[in-house]
Amino acid sequence: VQLQAFGGGLVEPGGFLRLSCATSGITFSRYTMAWFRQAPGKERDFVAGITSTAYGYCQNSVKGRFAIFRDNAEKRVYLEMNSLKPEDSAVYFCAATSRASVAFSAPEYDFWGQGTEVTVSS
Repeated sequence: VQLQAFGGGLVEPGGFLRLSCATSGITFSRYTMAWFRQAPGKERDFVAGITSTAYGYCQNSVKGRFAIFRDNAEKRVYLEMNSLKPEDSAVYFCAATSRASVAFSAPEYDFWGQGTEVTVSS
């Protein structure tokens, strides 16, 4: 099983980034997918998740700015991030769980990608 996250980088406050996560080795269409992030010295926190039926959910601090969506044909999950703030800076990880619903806790996910770093700074 492989999950590979792409798309991080340096962006100015108010900017946009699109993260993608390519998967292999799982029946992607059956998995709930999620993005977590981890800033230096902090815990890994849930950002957004999407079920196999494309029900998406974002945590409160990113609602209205971030959107998660999936492409089952491409076996990829995406995180579009608008109006980025310095506090969004972190390493972003994609994760997969066989649970039917979005889970908010990292231990509930079965597989993880390697992370992609997002830095929001002027």
